[in-house]
Amino acid sequence: MQLEGSCHCGAVSFSLTSAHPYPYQRCYCSICRKTQGGGGYAINIAGDANSLKVRGRKNIAIYHALLKGEGEKRAHRSTAERHFCSVCGSGLWLFSPEWPELIHPFASAIDTPLPVPPVHTHLMLSSKAPWVEAKVGPGDKQFDVYPEESIAQWHERLGLSC
Repeated sequence: MQLEGSCHCGAVSFSLTSAHPYPYQRCYCSICRKTQGGGGYAINIAGDANSLKVRGRKNIAIYHALLKGEGEKRAHRSTAERHFCSVCGSGLWLFSPEWPELIHPFASAIDTPLPVPPVHTHLMLSSKAPWVEAKVGPGDKQFDVYPEESIAQWHERLGLSC
């Protein structure tokens, strides 16, 4: 599926292809919540990094989150790059060198109508803010941290790959 996305002010727009466009993962980690999640969570999808085309690249800034593991005294800088518009602050996509073939656009930045997922996966619930209510539906899966099932595997299991 061809996806078109943009920031709120229009300074950045992008396109990419996605074989796994269902926005089903709701991440409640503090990074997603604070950088993206109006509802206390963020949703990203998967796209082909080689297909990414960007207009307004000069208006993109990159944020590397600070991570502090349990028992660690100091935080370290994440290798994952959160791309956002430096003009309006809209989150656009995440790129991680761990998966160089993928771009994870934030569903909130996608302008193309996305398919509605039949079920959701709620992850990083151990980081959920106390005020956030996880709206868990029938068939939804819940995880304190990350699920082992990838975005591609979820789509394949449900027969939803495009």
